[in-house]
Amino acid sequence: MLEAAFGSLAAERVLLYLHRYEQGYGRQIALAFDMPVNEIQKQLRKLELGGLLVSQTFGRTRVYQWNPRNVFVAPLRGLLQVALEHLPPEQREPYASGRRRPRRAGKEG
Repeated sequence: MLEAAFGSLAAERVLLYLHRYEQGYGRQIALAFDMPVNEIQKQLRKLELGGLLVSQTFGRTRVYQWNPRNVFVAPLRGLLQVALEHLPPEQREPYASGRRRPRRAGKEG
C-alpha cells in the first residue's frame, strides 16, 4: 500500500507495526510478518538514523519507539492510521490486538 512511498515493504511494515503497538524490537516485528530479522533490523536502524525512531536497550534487546522530538512523527502517524484503516482484511492479522509478551512461567491460561 505505502511501499512505494517508504521505499520498501519492510519499511512500510515496520512503521505500521510501530504505529499500532507504539514500540517493538526486530525479532518481534519479523515474526509478526514472517520476514527475515536482519531485513527488519536494517529498517529499524535506518529509521533511527533518520530521526523518526529512538531506541533503548533492555538486556540484550534493542526496543524501538517513535521519537517524540521529531516534528514529522505526528503527521506520519496520521498517514499510517489512514493506511491501517484501509488495509485489506487478509493483511490485518499482524495489527490485531493480542498478547505480545510471553506469559510468566507457571501461569495458567
